[in-house]
Amino acid sequence: MMLPDDLLKRLSKLGDKTDEITEKMLEAGGEVALAKVRDSLDSVIGHDLAGESRSTGELKKALGLSKPMMDRNGNYNIKVGFHEPRSDGESNAKLANIIEYGKHGQPAKPFLARAKRASKALCEAAMKKKFEEEVEKL
Repeated sequence: MMLPDDLLKRLSKLGDKTDEITEKMLEAGGEVALAKVRDSLDSVIGHDLAGESRSTGELKKALGLSKPMMDRNGNYNIKVGFHEPRSDGESNAKLANIIEYGKHGQPAKPFLARAKRASKALCEAAMKKKFEEEVEKL
């Protein structure tokens, strides 16, 4: 089977820019995912509580995007996650886990799973758009 001519032309334009374009695509998709996680986190923090909210806003401020990187298998990835540690010495990842899955006396509020589902198609679209923009620049 042979690749279509138009695809071959586009691929040949990439040349040594492949890694750079891949990273830009990941950043574009990552920004979309980060926005969805942030919105989803906002929708659960301080809502449907038995008592008064103890939220300091620190978890939301710690939410961020890693730099694009290549893993040991040669696959590129980018991660949405929380900077550590909190000012009180606790773990942001631990707090996010408790919010996501709940604990005894605290129901689960799955903000990460919801954000993942909501952002998948949007991330792919943003990455494809960025790819087209970068190929057009070549």
